[in-house]
Amino acid sequence: MISISESAQSHFAKLLADQAEQTNIRVFVVNPGTSQAECGVSYCPEDAVEATDIRLPFNGFDAIVDAESAPFLEEAEIDFVTDKMGTQLTLKAPNAKARKLSDDASLQERVQHMLETEVNPQLANHGGQVSLVEITADGIAVLQFGGGCNGCSMIDVTLKEGIEKEMIAKFDEINGVRDITDHQSGEHSYY
Repeated sequence: MISISESAQSHFAKLLADQAEQTNIRVFVVNPGTSQAECGVSYCPEDAVEATDIRLPFNGFDAIVDAESAPFLEEAEIDFVTDKMGTQLTLKAPNAKARKLSDDASLQERVQHMLETEVNPQLANHGGQVSLVEITADGIAVLQFGGGCNGCSMIDVTLKEGIEKEMIAKFDEINGVRDITDHQSGEHSYY
């Protein structure tokens, strides 16, 4: 699930030597599966390990992962690098914002995954997000925008020139997109 480089294992072992005996590290994701997902590492005393936690053995310590974070930490990598700027612990978790798709994922799951991993991170820069409502029998992805996208004057460009082009290029089964968001100015508008 998580790979920890030799240099990072050595770094953790040094840090843990100054902690209470049987202290390990906890690797976690806050807000997993969302565009606000953040990964972290902390000390984990033995009495903080839950029955549902996953224990991953490493050289001189265990990495403890809570069950909720586990699917979002698939293919995660922790490294300790030294460069001209100094030393730095890096944690890369490519699936933190969205679960890794199974090989037999449905079209709906694949489209939603694309929105979560490719589109929503861009929309989040403007306080917005989009979700899939349904895929019609004739291959139209019906979308609902929220946040900063609700009432945005550029929504047609985002929809047709961005999302629709990407979706049609990526999925043979998709023929277009339709927005069902009420973008009229009013109390429901974000701005």
